Amino acid sequence: MKKIFMFDALKEATDEEMSRDSRVFIIGEDVGHYGGSYKVTKGLHAKYGDLRILDTPIAENSFTGMAIGSAITGLRPIVEGMNMSFLLLAFNQISNNVGMLRYTSGGNFTIPMVIRGPGGVGRQLGAEHSQRLEAYFQPIPGLKIVACSTPYNAKGLLKAAIRDNNPVIFFEHVLLYNLQQNIPEDEYILPLDKAEIVREGKDITILTYSRMRHHVVQAVNVLVEKGYDPEIIDLISLKPLDIVTIGQSIRKTHHVIIVEECMQTAGIGAELIAQINEQFFDYLDSPVKRLSSQDIPTPYNGSLERATVIQPNQIIEEVEKMLQVLHFL
Repeated sequence: MKKIFMFDALKEATDEEMSRDSRVFIIGEDVGHYGGSYKVTKGLHAKYGDLRILDTPIAENSFTGMAIGSAITGLRPIVEGMNMSFLLLAFNQISNNVGMLRYTSGGNFTIPMVIRGPGGVGRQLGAEHSQRLEAYFQPIPGLKIVACSTPYNAKGLLKAAIRDNNPVIFFEHVLLYNLQQNIPEDEYILPLDKAEIVREGKDITILTYSRMRHHVVQAVNVLVEKGYDPEIIDLISLKPLDIVTIGQSIRKTHHVIIVEECMQTAGIGAELIAQINEQFFDYLDSPVKRLSSQDIPTPYNGSLERATVIQPNQIIEEVEKMLQVLHFL
């Protein structure tokens, strides 16, 4: 085992896959000589050169389209968005080409590409750099969507995404790059479509992903001291949702809270509630509760910014409220 930062885990995954497969290359803004805005590609340009680490102009629609064309011809591009918010400028390419070309070509083309980069609410990055685009991309047919949350799953999931023959949108949280964790020195790959049971419990199922996993863990540490026994599930796969793992937990706990950094309106939590009610309604002893970010542009002011995002104390309060009757029986 070795202790590693998340940005280094992502770099290791990229480096290993580029060494393994000469078709893999990286394209994006400042990915080459500069080493990436968050150093995920640091040192790779010196190793692989201009033809496999391509610095681009600030033209997301154009270089995403170029990556799609290269995937059609047999290469395996990794598109880095300097900030995932900027990929709204490539939304046409992602929605009309990345997800659909395999199907509209009758299976003649595959699009084995990864679109990855930092997103989420950082620390005073302002509204335009604090967007959460997972719900924007979720309804697009043909995409897989993954949100990593630890150095361990970041490396294993990115390696799997690079090898996958389908397009994968790979979300990294801007505040998790400096998270450290021990990971295996030997190679490992994790499935793209499986949730992770972070903690087993019997009282309530807490569904979460990305940075909110860590807020939930903080809250659950307090809840356990108070005598509660929550189960934590890190969704990891946002499309497709691992509804099998979610359902097994609901059959056991009969209560569900969703904790997300996504907006509440039409967010990931909204889709989760719809699927849970459709498939597991009879197992619920109370309505599903979602704790989501407020439906406003993220303020620049630090205190206001924190107020828009769910904090551990809010999770504790909602769990206690939902389980109050159960706890005293």
